[in-house]
Amino acid sequence: MAELLPAALAEIAADFAALEIPERLQLLLEFSRELPALPVKYAEHPELLEAVPECQSPIFLITEVSGNGADAHVSVHFSAPPEAPTTRGFAGILKEGLDGLNAGEILAIPGDLPQMLSLGAAVSPLRLNGMGAMLHRIKRQVHEKVGFAS
Repeated sequence: MAELLPAALAEIAADFAALEIPERLQLLLEFSRELPALPVKYAEHPELLEAVPECQSPIFLITEVSGNGADAHVSVHFSAPPEAPTTRGFAGILKEGLDGLNAGEILAIPGDLPQMLSLGAAVSPLRLNGMGAMLHRIKRQVHEKVGFAS
């Protein structure tokens, strides 16, 4: 399944799969700590970010797309509170795995990415659904911004 993922996400999936469950949670916590702060332009205008209400903790995201079509360059940004390490960890994974990919690569990421990360035994299905909702919103925003017809 990892062969369906872009290189950075495939490496993250392999890293999680190689660990025992308690270590997977530690790696998720590391991603939480590594989530970068929002760029100032979004920190000063949080109304530009989209909420992800399916997550158990408040999280907001936005994508930036430069260029057109499948080759357009994509950046993703997240706002998640420090007291929500699981949610921040999911955001950190998506930031590291998606940031800098092109639109075509992001739109091709399987919707079951959260299940591909070997976290099913470590976190609740509800939490994984929240990560899936983040990915869904990212893909929808990219789709809209590159102007693909539905």
